[in-house]
This record gives sequence, structure tokens and C-alpha cells, in this order.
Amino acid sequence: MKVDALILGGGAAGLWLLDELVRSGFHVVLIENSALGTGQTIATQGIVHGGLKYAITGTQDASVTAIRKMPELWRDCIAGRRLPDLGETRVRSDYCWMWRTASLKSTLGMVGARAGLRSMVEKVAARDRPAALQECPGDVFRLSEQVIDPESFLHALAARHQQRLLRADDDAVEFVTTAPGVVHVVRLTDARRGDHLDLRAKHVILTAGAGNAKLRERVGLGEGVMQRRPLHMVLLRGNLPELYGHCIDGAHTRITATSAVDSCGRRVWQIGGQVAEDGVAMDAPTLIKHTHAELIAVLPGVDLSGVEWSTYRVDRAEIETPRGARPAGPVAKLEGNVITAWPTKLALCPHLAMLVRDLLPRSMTHDPTDLRTLERWARPAIATLPWETERQWVTLQNR
Repeated sequence: MKVDALILGGGAAGLWLLDELVRSGFHVVLIENSALGTGQTIATQGIVHGGLKYAITGTQDASVTAIRKMPELWRDCIAGRRLPDLGETRVRSDYCWMWRTASLKSTLGMVGARAGLRSMVEKVAARDRPAALQECPGDVFRLSEQVIDPESFLHALAARHQQRLLRADDDAVEFVTTAPGVVHVVRLTDARRGDHLDLRAKHVILTAGAGNAKLRERVGLGEGVMQRRPLHMVLLRGNLPELYGHCIDGAHTRITATSAVDSCGRRVWQIGGQVAEDGVAMDAPTLIKHTHAELIAVLPGVDLSGVEWSTYRVDRAEIETPRGARPAGPVAKLEGNVITAWPTKLALCPHLAMLVRDLLPRSMTHDPTDLRTLERWARPAIATLPWETERQWVTLQNR
């Protein structure tokens, strides 16, 4: 089977890219070795980031302009005004809140964020604050950042191209290369049926997040191109108010909190931001105690008694940068006929898809009947949200 592009990795980046290339007229197939979204996508807090972290650090470059455009683009897709149509994506909140503590450092960080974000920020009256922020000192602002449910987002994108999605374990995928980074054939094998399929792709595109490192080795490319920046996220569940937003503390987001409802009807909080960065060096019990103290400090008036706590770890996979800093934006690296792609942030997946599309030649393969060849191959499921799979939950002493 001949294709213009073969995508390896079915998270947000791979699925958005698949849609972009199909709409542009390319013949494309995607292979996932697990469930769609496993790893970074399903673990994300679902915030369609509009540049807050860049604004509070004073960054002003092309990456800031690019990410500022993303919330509007996503809103249009979710509303069905633009392709891909993500109308089946559940929106948990149409905006995020931004608040500060009473410290001078937090006040200065808020000033920087407001200056950098400009029209994205709207000050709200005390009566319009959410319940969780009623007793916070200082002003509270509303940010034009939607919060989406990543599971339904994956469903919405995958449903558009089910016939192009394949599920294959790593050991069922063989790369035939003629030189480092030059892939001649990708062979899929179904040992149970004694069947195989040779995919001859003009380009092989790696969008597997942390899995890109292993895939690059398998196609003969070198190491030292990718970095991982780990996070240790915190989960709470129980009698909690709804909350989506960022507490600003100087040049950091002290916490980033988002909410969801689990399969048993309990409110769940995901806590990221600085606590998740600091928590990398902590074990779960230590991080839970640290986060408990942080939440008491930044959310005065919120009752945390009786809630259950858990944690999970996830790696952010990105292009390598000096001193391991966050990359400025998405990256698509072409070597031979292999493109390695990292979006850097969920919100930048559309930008990454356009970068990759522009790397591909315009001579395209047109043979949609080839898709019938794929009907007998397994299809990937959608990954499960982290609070539905976590089994270690603890309750702290009442506040």
C-alpha cells in the first residue's frame, strides 16, 4: 500500500495532523501502539492555553503571537465554524480564572500577566467570582482560555478518520531503512493471522511524544534531540467547588487547577503549575502534604476536609533546548524522509500540523480504494482519564 505519509503516534498532535493532511488531499494512515491519547494528551488538564506562562515571564516573540491565536481557532473548531469540526468535544469551561495571593511577588506577577495578555483578560466584580475564589485577596480576572475534556476531544478527532487508524504493538511494526532516517517500507505483522501489510510511505512522521525517542532509534536517527520535562500532578476528589484557573506568583503559576466529574459523580480537581514541577523530586505522600498546604494558602475559604488525594506522573516530551528550558513553540524536524514533531503544548497542535504539512511535497498519492486493505486490521481505543485508572487514594486529617 502506497501512502503520502505514515503517522506514528495517536495523541492530540498525531490526530490533528492526520485531519490536516487528509483535508489537504494527502493519502495518510496513522498507527498507534496503545490507546489513542495515552500519555500526555489524556493526562492534560485540557486548557487551551493562550500565552499566560509566556506573559508572566515577559517573553515577547513570534511564539507569543502564534499561541495567542490558538484559543480563537479552537473555539471556532468546537463551534463548527472551522475544520476540523470538534463539535463533539465537551467544554468543561468557556474560560479560566486568574488570581493572586497577598504577596508583593504575586501582585507583580499579576501585573506582568495582564500586560502580556492584554485583550484576553477581563476583571470581574466580586459578586461574579466563582465560589472557590470568594475569599481570595485582590482582583480576580477572567481569561479567554477554554477548558476541554481530552477524552471527548480524542473521540471527536478519531471519529473523522476511523478507517485510517490502525492499532499495532511495537513488535508488530518493522522499519526497513536504506540509510539513517530513510524509511523504505514499514511492515505490519499480525502473527495470529499470519498476515502482513507493507506500507510504502513517502514520509514517516513521528508524533508519539515520549515514544519519539525510541522510534528515532529504530529508523536509524541519533539521540540527543529530544528532552523530557517531567511533572508530578495531584488529584483531589470529593465535595469540591468547580474551579478552572491559575494562581499567579511572580514569574510562575503557583497552581493551575481544573475540574471534572468522575464516573461516580464526584468532583475531581487536577492540580498542576509550580506544585507539579516541584513535586517531581517528591514522593506521593510528600507532594500531597505540600499541595494541601499550597491550596490552603492560595484558596482561603475552600474546605478540603474529607477529600481524597492521589498523584500521577507524566513526561512532557519536546525538542531539546539549552539547559532544558521550555521550547518557544512547536517543532517539526525533517531528516531523510522522517519528520519528528513535537507540539510543545496542546493548544499548539494546529500550528504544528501546518508546519508539518508545509514540509511535504505537493505530489500526492490518490487511491482511496487502498483503505479497504486496512479493514481487517485492529483499531485503537481511546485512553482513559487518569482519575479513572488511579487506585491509590488517601484522606488527610481534617483541615
